[in-house]
Amino acid sequence: MSSLEFLFEGFAKAVELIFTLNPYVISVTQVQLKVSGIAVLLSTLTAIALATLISFRKFVGKGLLITIINTFMGLPPVIVGLVVFILLSTSGPLGFLNLIYTPTAMIITQYILATPIITGVAISAIGSVEKEIGDTALTLGASKLDMTWLVIKEAKLGIITAILAGFGRAIAEVGSILIVGGNIAFADGTSYTRTLTTAITIETAMGNFATAIALGIILISLALAANFAVNILQRRTED
Repeated sequence: MSSLEFLFEGFAKAVELIFTLNPYVISVTQVQLKVSGIAVLLSTLTAIALATLISFRKFVGKGLLITIINTFMGLPPVIVGLVVFILLSTSGPLGFLNLIYTPTAMIITQYILATPIITGVAISAIGSVEKEIGDTALTLGASKLDMTWLVIKEAKLGIITAILAGFGRAIAEVGSILIVGGNIAFADGTSYTRTLTTAITIETAMGNFATAIALGIILISLALAANFAVNILQRRTED
């Protein structure tokens, strides 16, 4: 069998796994959506509030804080996973919470990774809005709160981009969630802490290429769906 035929057969089996709603594939996808969805939602709430405060307040060390946030945008995932593992392990300071090797530990890790990205990009988006817009609003009698809301509305496309970037970081993550989640699946094939990315790693190593391809197709489809939703939202806001 040629490499092209092998790839085509693997792709055909992958499509079959998806359209027959293979329980293992569905379970892994559900865990991925649950973990990444909750992490990005919490990150968004934190990041937008933080970006707003930093953008509209003057305080000592503001430039340093922004520099730290920008630096944390490139945090190595395995380092984040290692730190969270140490904190949550049975011998760690938060071991009493019994969160290691659970979806909650994975959510915490992805939250830490996504928050600096959303915050940094949101600060940049808010900063790109013309200063005259806010000054004009204040001149016309708007309150500071009204002016803040006006600027955020003007920066909405950049903020949406920030959230999408955070989602992309979370959904593509492998190393950190592998460390704190353990890549656990039950004997019946249902997933506990195994996500699309970690499942692709183990299925490839086991030679289950059709399953790995199926999971890869779903992962790419989720990313495309997110971008498609953002494009629709952008068009509606521009109309």
